[in-house]
Amino acid sequence: MLFNPMKWKSKILAYSLVSALLIYAFFFYKRKYTVSFEFIIKNSTPESVWEFVADFSNMKKLNPTIEDWDIISESGNYDHWKYSVQYTEHLSHIPIIKNTAHAHFAVKPEGKGFSINSEHRTCFFSNIGCVDSVSQFKFHGIGDDTKCLENVQYECPVLFTLLCYKEVMYQREEIMKNLVAVF
Repeated sequence: MLFNPMKWKSKILAYSLVSALLIYAFFFYKRKYTVSFEFIIKNSTPESVWEFVADFSNMKKLNPTIEDWDIISESGNYDHWKYSVQYTEHLSHIPIIKNTAHAHFAVKPEGKGFSINSEHRTCFFSNIGCVDSVSQFKFHGIGDDTKCLENVQYECPVLFTLLCYKEVMYQREEIMKNLVAVF
Protein backbone atom coordinates (compact mmCIF):
# COMPACT_ATOMS: atom_id res chain seq x y z
CA MET A 1 0.00 0.00 0.00
CA LEU A 2 1.40 3.32 -1.04
CA PHE A 3 1.41 6.36 1.20
CA ASN A 4 -0.88 9.08 -0.21
CA PRO A 5 0.13 12.48 1.29
CA MET A 6 -3.01 14.21 0.00
CA LYS A 7 -5.32 11.70 1.70
CA TRP A 8 -3.25 11.92 4.90
CA LYS A 9 -3.46 15.75 4.92
CA SER A 10 -7.22 15.63 4.33
CA LYS A 11 -7.71 13.27 7.29
CA ILE A 12 -5.52 15.41 9.57
CA LEU A 13 -7.45 18.53 8.53
CA ALA A 14 -10.82 16.83 9.12
CA TYR A 15 -9.77 15.49 12.54
CA SER A 16 -8.37 18.89 13.50
CA LEU A 17 -11.61 20.67 12.56
CA VAL A 18 -13.76 18.16 14.42
CA SER A 19 -11.49 18.41 17.48
CA ALA A 20 -11.59 22.21 17.41
CA LEU A 21 -15.40 22.19 17.18
CA LEU A 22 -15.68 19.73 20.09
CA ILE A 23 -13.30 21.77 22.24
CA TYR A 24 -15.29 24.90 21.49
CA ALA A 25 -18.62 23.17 22.16
CA PHE A 26 -17.57 21.69 25.50
CA PHE A 27 -15.25 24.33 26.94
CA PHE A 28 -16.18 27.70 25.44
CA TYR A 29 -19.81 27.55 24.29
CA LYS A 30 -21.94 28.68 27.23
CA ARG A 31 -25.59 27.96 27.86
CA LYS A 32 -27.83 30.03 30.11
CA TYR A 33 -29.76 28.47 32.95
CA THR A 34 -32.35 29.91 35.33
CA VAL A 35 -33.15 28.78 38.84
CA SER A 36 -35.54 30.20 41.45
CA PHE A 37 -35.42 29.99 45.22
CA GLU A 38 -38.19 30.85 47.64
CA PHE A 39 -38.14 30.68 51.41
CA ILE A 40 -39.75 32.23 54.49
CA ILE A 41 -37.95 33.84 57.40
CA LYS A 42 -40.20 33.66 60.45
CA ASN A 43 -40.79 36.64 62.73
CA SER A 44 -38.88 39.16 60.66
CA THR A 45 -39.56 42.30 58.70
CA PRO A 46 -38.74 42.46 54.98
CA GLU A 47 -36.82 45.69 55.55
CA SER A 48 -34.46 44.21 58.16
CA VAL A 49 -33.77 41.08 56.09
CA TRP A 50 -33.24 43.20 52.95
CA GLU A 51 -30.86 45.57 54.75
CA PHE A 52 -28.84 42.63 56.11
CA VAL A 53 -28.50 40.97 52.69
CA ALA A 54 -27.79 44.28 50.92
CA ASP A 55 -24.77 44.92 53.15
CA PHE A 56 -22.04 42.93 51.37
CA SER A 57 -19.99 42.74 54.58
CA ASN A 58 -22.60 40.21 55.75
CA MET A 59 -22.14 38.03 52.67
CA LYS A 60 -19.18 36.14 54.20
CA LYS A 61 -21.55 35.09 57.00
CA LEU A 62 -24.12 33.88 54.47
CA ASN A 63 -21.94 32.37 51.73
CA PRO A 64 -19.02 30.28 53.06
CA THR A 65 -17.28 30.19 49.65
CA ILE A 66 -16.45 33.92 49.75
CA GLU A 67 -12.89 34.48 50.94
CA ASP A 68 -12.26 38.20 50.48
CA TRP A 69 -13.97 41.27 49.04
CA ASP A 70 -13.52 44.99 48.35
CA ILE A 71 -16.11 47.65 47.62
CA ILE A 72 -14.97 49.38 44.43
CA SER A 73 -17.61 52.11 44.23
CA GLU A 74 -20.93 53.14 45.71
CA SER A 75 -23.48 55.87 45.16
CA GLY A 76 -27.07 56.81 45.84
CA ASN A 77 -29.21 56.77 48.93
CA TYR A 78 -31.81 54.63 50.71
CA ASP A 79 -34.25 54.92 47.79
CA HIS A 80 -31.71 53.62 45.26
CA TRP A 81 -28.28 52.57 46.45
CA LYS A 82 -25.76 51.21 43.97
CA TYR A 83 -22.40 49.65 44.65
CA SER A 84 -19.78 47.53 42.91
CA VAL A 85 -17.65 44.91 44.59
CA GLN A 86 -14.79 42.63 43.66
CA TYR A 87 -14.65 39.37 45.56
CA THR A 88 -12.68 36.15 45.62
CA GLU A 89 -14.26 32.80 46.34
CA HIS A 90 -13.55 29.10 46.01
CA LEU A 91 -15.71 26.37 44.55
CA SER A 92 -17.63 24.48 47.21
CA HIS A 93 -16.99 21.06 45.67
CA ILE A 94 -13.40 21.72 44.53
CA PRO A 95 -12.04 24.28 47.04
CA ILE A 96 -8.62 24.43 45.38
CA ILE A 97 -10.24 26.20 42.40
CA LYS A 98 -10.73 29.89 43.08
CA ASN A 99 -12.34 32.63 41.07
CA THR A 100 -12.54 36.39 41.12
CA ALA A 101 -15.82 38.15 40.49
CA HIS A 102 -16.89 41.72 39.81
CA ALA A 103 -20.46 42.46 40.77
CA HIS A 104 -22.75 45.47 40.49
CA PHE A 105 -25.68 45.81 42.89
CA ALA A 106 -28.80 47.98 42.81
CA VAL A 107 -30.59 48.07 46.17
CA LYS A 108 -33.99 49.76 46.54
CA PRO A 109 -37.46 49.62 48.02
CA GLU A 110 -39.92 48.31 45.46
CA GLY A 111 -43.66 48.75 45.94
CA LYS A 112 -44.57 47.14 49.26
CA GLY A 113 -41.32 45.17 49.31
CA PHE A 114 -37.62 45.51 48.66
CA SER A 115 -35.20 44.29 46.00
CA ILE A 116 -31.54 43.67 45.33
CA ASN A 117 -30.62 43.28 41.67
CA SER A 118 -27.10 42.22 40.79
CA GLU A 119 -24.90 41.37 37.83
CA HIS A 120 -21.79 39.23 38.32
CA ARG A 121 -18.84 38.46 36.05
CA THR A 122 -16.93 35.52 37.50
CA CYS A 123 -13.54 34.63 36.06
CA PHE A 124 -11.35 31.58 36.56
CA PHE A 125 -7.65 31.14 35.83
CA SER A 126 -6.72 34.82 35.47
CA ASN A 127 -9.64 35.89 33.31
CA ILE A 128 -9.37 33.02 30.84
CA GLY A 129 -12.76 31.48 31.56
CA CYS A 130 -15.42 34.01 32.54
CA VAL A 131 -19.14 33.49 33.07
CA ASP A 132 -21.92 35.96 33.76
CA SER A 133 -24.89 35.75 36.09
CA VAL A 134 -27.79 37.98 37.03
CA SER A 135 -29.78 37.83 40.25
CA GLN A 136 -33.04 39.42 41.33
CA PHE A 137 -33.64 39.04 45.07
CA LYS A 138 -37.00 40.25 46.45
CA PHE A 139 -38.26 40.57 50.01
CA HIS A 140 -41.99 40.85 50.87
CA GLY A 141 -43.92 40.75 54.12
CA ILE A 142 -46.38 37.96 54.84
CA GLY A 143 -47.92 38.70 58.22
CA ASP A 144 -45.08 38.63 60.75
CA ASP A 145 -42.75 36.82 58.33
CA THR A 146 -40.61 37.71 55.32
CA LYS A 147 -40.91 35.90 52.02
CA CYS A 148 -37.62 35.86 50.09
CA LEU A 149 -37.62 35.09 46.37
CA GLU A 150 -34.47 34.95 44.28
CA ASN A 151 -34.25 34.33 40.55
CA VAL A 152 -30.78 33.60 39.23
CA GLN A 153 -29.78 33.37 35.59
CA TYR A 154 -26.28 32.02 35.07
CA GLU A 155 -24.21 30.80 32.17
CA CYS A 156 -21.90 27.83 32.10
CA PRO A 157 -19.74 25.98 29.56
CA VAL A 158 -21.55 22.83 28.47
CA LEU A 159 -18.86 20.49 29.82
CA PHE A 160 -19.25 21.96 33.33
CA THR A 161 -23.06 22.09 33.48
CA LEU A 162 -23.39 19.74 36.44
CA LEU A 163 -20.61 21.45 38.40
CA CYS A 164 -22.14 24.89 37.79
CA TYR A 165 -25.57 23.68 38.87
CA LYS A 166 -24.16 22.12 42.05
CA GLU A 167 -22.27 25.33 42.84
CA VAL A 168 -25.33 27.54 42.37
CA MET A 169 -27.49 25.21 44.46
CA TYR A 170 -24.91 24.89 47.23
CA GLN A 171 -24.41 28.65 47.54
CA ARG A 172 -28.13 29.42 47.52
CA GLU A 173 -28.92 26.72 50.07
CA GLU A 174 -26.16 27.99 52.36
CA ILE A 175 -27.35 31.59 52.00
CA MET A 176 -30.94 30.57 52.83
CA LYS A 177 -29.88 28.40 55.78
CA ASN A 178 -27.54 31.04 57.21
CA LEU A 179 -30.02 33.87 56.67
CA VAL A 180 -32.73 31.97 58.54
CA ALA A 181 -30.21 31.33 61.35
CA VAL A 182 -29.40 35.06 61.63
CA PHE A 183 -33.06 35.96 62.09
